[in-house]
Amino acid sequence: MKNKIPIIIDTDPGHDDALAIMFAVKSGIFDIKAITTVAGNSTIENTTRNARYILKLLDREDISVYSGSAKPLVRELIKAVVHGESGLEGIDPKNESKLTNDAVDKIIKIVKENENITLVTLGPLTNIARAIEEDNEAMKRVKQIVIMGGAIKVPGNKDRVAEFNIFVDPDAANIVFNFPVKKFLVPLDACNHVQLQLEDFEKLNGTSLYEPIMAMMKPYIENIFKDEGIKAALMYDPLTIYYLFNPDACKVKEYDLKIETKGELTRGMTVAELRSSTKDYNINVIETIDGESFKKDFINILKQEK
Repeated sequence: MKNKIPIIIDTDPGHDDALAIMFAVKSGIFDIKAITTVAGNSTIENTTRNARYILKLLDREDISVYSGSAKPLVRELIKAVVHGESGLEGIDPKNESKLTNDAVDKIIKIVKENENITLVTLGPLTNIARAIEEDNEAMKRVKQIVIMGGAIKVPGNKDRVAEFNIFVDPDAANIVFNFPVKKFLVPLDACNHVQLQLEDFEKLNGTSLYEPIMAMMKPYIENIFKDEGIKAALMYDPLTIYYLFNPDACKVKEYDLKIETKGELTRGMTVAELRSSTKDYNINVIETIDGESFKKDFINILKQEK
């Protein structure tokens, strides 16, 4: 097998974050150096507890979990609604959070000690922005940052124009988008059409993950329907992992993107330069992902048992 891809997963679990962690771990192609947590979908206590719970489900508590930012850089935390009060409604884990409050330091340390680290960000970009501010030179050693976030040519899922992760901490996103390392963005444009139903997850029947996943997906689908009018499980974060798993299933295009930090109606908007004039490209955007390939690979990977 070829060398595993060394990654740090920065995350705010979250139902789709939980599925993304499961997919990343079970795919076998990643060397997960750490999971760092951030407040976003829920509080830092909940997101850290949820991350530890998912690793326990996977029997991979050897993967280090470091808790990070409890609130955005300069704003108050606005939590998601589709994940419920616990962040993992349906399971509502009761394990301890064991906050370490050192995610930023650990990110910098791991980047310094390892070549070619990929940062995979599944939540607000607060931890990554803080790491950039704390040690700019060290963070330039990062191979690439793969970001779930943004809405380019489609409506937002937090409001008219903004995707949730960017909306929660647009100031952090602004720092990361302007940072001179290679970046890949998986926006709503690539995610909205990939929708899983309960019958898709029924294919996991007989596996160790079947019951916890079904318990999570039922309220997740119900809450998305209430909030967004879509009766399906949206796969934002697993699709971000999937870009690294199967880049050939993705169409990528360079963009010049800016983050709106001051707008009253446009907070967190990812503003694309769509004119045909010369552009100052700063990010690679995954425009489309083959949904059928994703579904097949995702279910097959999650079905694997040791």
